[in-house]
Formats: sequence, structure tokens, C-alpha cells
Amino acid sequence: MTSGPNTPTPAPAAPASAAPEPAAPRAGRREWTALGVLMLPLLFVSMDVSILFYALPAIGADLEPGSTQQLWILDMYGFVLAGLLITMGALGDRVGRRKVLIAGTVLFAAASLAAAYAQTPGALIAARALLGVGGACLMPSTLALVRNLFHDPGQRARAVAVWTTVLATGISVGPVLSGALLEHFWWGSVFLVNLPAMALLLVLAPLLLPESKSPARGRFDILSAVLSLAALLPLIHGIKELAKHGYQPLPALGIGAGLALGFVFLRRQARLVHPMVDLALLRRRSFGGPAAVNLLAMAATVGFAPFFSQYMQSVLGKSPFEAAMWSLVPSLGVMVAAPVGGALARRFDRGHVMAGGFLVSAAGFLWLTGTGVDSPLWTTLAGSAVYAGGLVSAMTLANELALGAAPPERAGSAAAVLESGQELGGALGMALLGSVGAAVYGRDMSGTVPAAVPDAARETLGGAVAVARQLPGEPGDTVLAAASRAFTHSLDMAAAGAAATMLGAAVLSFVLLRGVRTPR
Repeated sequence: MTSGPNTPTPAPAAPASAAPEPAAPRAGRREWTALGVLMLPLLFVSMDVSILFYALPAIGADLEPGSTQQLWILDMYGFVLAGLLITMGALGDRVGRRKVLIAGTVLFAAASLAAAYAQTPGALIAARALLGVGGACLMPSTLALVRNLFHDPGQRARAVAVWTTVLATGISVGPVLSGALLEHFWWGSVFLVNLPAMALLLVLAPLLLPESKSPARGRFDILSAVLSLAALLPLIHGIKELAKHGYQPLPALGIGAGLALGFVFLRRQARLVHPMVDLALLRRRSFGGPAAVNLLAMAATVGFAPFFSQYMQSVLGKSPFEAAMWSLVPSLGVMVAAPVGGALARRFDRGHVMAGGFLVSAAGFLWLTGTGVDSPLWTTLAGSAVYAGGLVSAMTLANELALGAAPPERAGSAAAVLESGQELGGALGMALLGSVGAAVYGRDMSGTVPAAVPDAARETLGGAVAVARQLPGEPGDTVLAAASRAFTHSLDMAAAGAAATMLGAAVLSFVLLRGVRTPR
């Protein structure tokens, strides 16, 4: 029956209450097993950053590289890794992160084999460059796949905590494994140890890791890839060269060129429909803030690490293997602090918890400013455990927040941006804290050793140890004692600089990340 003009119209229905937001799917046993598989490449890629620290003397005796070649053998891996992270992260978003992970695994294994049996310095440098390419395929893919495996924020936070802990542990374990292998085998064994893990990854990755990629069909921008590499390589290389040798025109020119090319790269990203780096994502507090504090965190930890290792060996007289084993003690602080930070972040404001973690790290560094030649070893290890625990707990929360802010389809490029910032932060830390330490050491030595002592003793602790061995009796002991005092003073000042950096990270966390929540 049709309604007439006087038929009352039905009253509008009361608005239904807003439907609750559906819970994110929770990961099961398969996803957690897949996380364990992803930790294999991450562990070995991070180990290769530091695994040559104690193998260089054996390599030098066998291959007889020049001083410049020796530096490239040590640094080539990190340079190529840092320069290609953004490119490989974006490539994984477009063609598939599992495909890039598997390709990187094959390349990493082949490069490890080539490095182990290299017969010339040039061949070893080339193999280290290929290792960097493989590592650049692996690192952003692991973090991006974590983003796509764990959708529940609580589970993702625990997974990212595992990722960050494995990354930090790998850098610490590299020298230990190197020292252990060199006790029994030749230097090539430090590369062959990668092969079993890579073989296992090739078997398990297709079975346990789902493929994921962006639904966008934009073409891969080769020009942006070239620009990112051309910007990061001279920038990071120039910073490291300035840290090692002081001001020189060529490294300074490289830094200027890298900054200029970086500006061109960013301008190009702003104009592309499918950019390699999402600038809008960088402007979000939930992503740009964590990227900034992570850069500061890596500046402090990487910049201070050489002081700790030299103190253990040249001041306390530990063997390389003993020093490497003692360096694992601070990892205990990491294992305790990382889950505690995650638990606190579930109850309190994340920005406040991160600021607290960085303040704890600053306290650990301030503790180390009292280090002296005769300080008990336990005090140095305790201070190191405090700074490492606070720093990694805050970094874990930063990584988890940034990864949650990134859309799943851009997880690869977002992870690459985070990791590139960490690499840049490490280079800046080595330059700034290294410069502070070198200035303090040189000033102290110039005022204490006679003018007749060779200049090498005034430049580095290693140079002073070499000079002391050439001087007979008391003069050699005098130079070595003066160098030990000067170096511990430089360590104290570097620790103060690292503490100031951590205070800056705490302020940034409090100001930028207060009230920011992980998106669902």
C-alpha cells in the first residue's frame, strides 16, 4: 500500500553505537618461527661489521695490503651497506621482500666464499663490497617482514625488541667469534662461518616467510637509486676520514658533495608519484621522531665503542680474545632492559619511557667519566651495562613506534630509512667523539712526554705502544704510562660527550614523542 500525503513518515532510526575497532590478527607459532629464521641473516650481517677487528693482522701478514688497502678492507663493507639500504628497501617494496631477502642470501654466501679465498688485497676489497650489497638486501627485508608478520601492536613490540637485541648482539659477538676462530683456523674462517646460516636460510625462508610487497605498480626509479648511493657514500666516507685524520680538503669536499646530492635526491622524491622515500612519513612525529633519536643513539654507542676496546687491550693489557669476551658482559644489561622497557611502555606514555631509557644511558656514560688507569674492571663493565641497557631499551621502542607508523606497503623503504639514519649516526659519532678523544689525548701527551719522543706517540695510543716497545727500560715505561693516562682522560671526555648526546635524545623523546601512540 502506498502512503498518502497525511501518512506519518517513520522516525529516523537512532544512530547505532560506533562499532569497536576490530582487533589485529595475532601471530601464531608459524610467525614466531619465521621471526627466528629472520634473525639468522640479521645476526650475521651485523657480525660482519666488526668481525675483522682482530683478523686484520693475520690478513696483513698473508696478503700484505698497503695502509690504504687495509682501510678499505675494513670499511668497504659498511660503506656499501649504508649506501644501498634505501635502494634495496624500496626494491623489496616493489618486487617482494622475500625475493630480495633470498637474492641477498645467495649474494652474501657467494661473497663470503670469495672473501675467504681471496688471494690479493684487491680481491678481498671487491668481495667485501659484494658482502655489503648482500647485507643491504638482507637488513631492510628482515625488519619489513617483521612489520608484515606481526600486526598486533603488543606482539610487534616484542618482535622488534628481539630484532634490536640481535642487531646489537651481532656487533658485539663479531669480535668474539673472530678471536675464537683465529685461535684455531686461518683468517678466511671468519667469512666461511656465514655459509651454514645462509644455507639454512635458503631452505627455510620459502617455507616459513610469506611474500609481501606494495600493491603500487610504479616503476623502480633508477635515478633515485643512483642519487641515494652517490649522496650517502661520499658523506659517510668523508665523515669517517675526518674522524681518522682530522681536517683534509678531499673528505670535506666529499661531505659537501654528499649533502648537495642528498638535497637533489629529496627534491626528486617530493615530485615523484611513487617515491623511494616517503617524505610525508618522515614528517610524522611517530616516524621522524624515532628516526632522529635513533641517529643520536647510534652516534653515542658507535662513537664510544673504539675507546672501550682500546682501553681493554692497550691500557688493561687484555688479549684480543679476552677483551672481546669481556665486551659481552654489557649485553646482560641489554637482555634485562629491553623487555622491561617494553613492559613500561604498555603502562606509561611511550615518550616518557624512551626519555627515561636515554637518561639511564646518560647515567651509564657519566659513570664511565670516572674511569682511570687503575680503575677496577667491574666498574667499567657495570657502567657499560647501564648505558647499553638504557640505550637499547629506548631504541627498541623507537624502532617499534616507527615501524608501526609506516604503512605495510612501504615497510621496506621505511626500514631502510631507519637503518640508513643509524649508519649515518654511527659515522657522526665516530667523527665527533673521535675528534674529542684525539684532541684530549694529543694535548695531554704534548705536555708530558719529552720532545725527542717520536710524534707517533702523541697521535694515538697504538703509536705510543709501538714507540714504547722500541725504547729501552725506563723511557719506554714512562711513555707507556703517560699514554695510558692520556688515553683514559680522552675516554672520560668521550663518555661525557656520549652522555650529552643521550641527554639530547631524552629531550627529543620527551618533546616529540610524548603522547604519540603506535597506530593499529
